[in-house]
Amino acid sequence: MASLHLHQTEQLPIHAPASVPALDPDQFALLNHIRMAAMGCRAAARVDLFEACALLTLDGETARRTFVSTFVKCLSDAVNKRIIWHRPGTAELSFDEAWVMRVFTAIRDEDRASLDFLLRSRVAPADRRYIGFLLNQISDQFCRV
Repeated sequence: MASLHLHQTEQLPIHAPASVPALDPDQFALLNHIRMAAMGCRAAARVDLFEACALLTLDGETARRTFVSTFVKCLSDAVNKRIIWHRPGTAELSFDEAWVMRVFTAIRDEDRASLDFLLRSRVAPADRRYIGFLLNQISDQFCRV
């Protein structure tokens, strides 16, 4: 079973690898929210992705927390590797964080082809629907703010 790993780095100006656009303040806030959830989920029990999606509540702040924590807990199993999450506030993006932010950009831009490509490039076929659902819900929850 894959594990979650937080990586500590220096705080630098917000930048990303050339293939990832610079993050605007709202995107950086979303990334930091996910990083905070990752810190809280390090010791949490793993969750079966199908069961987690079936049990999610869709109301208010509870939904927001539930979608993010379920995503963080399930992503490593869905991609079959350890996920690298930097500490909140870190400007550097790990490969995993850059991938997640590219997915959110594809969702925001309604770029279905890029979204499908990104999900197929990393997520196990059996988990794509559920990871896609969680990412769409997280994007929707943060767009409401």
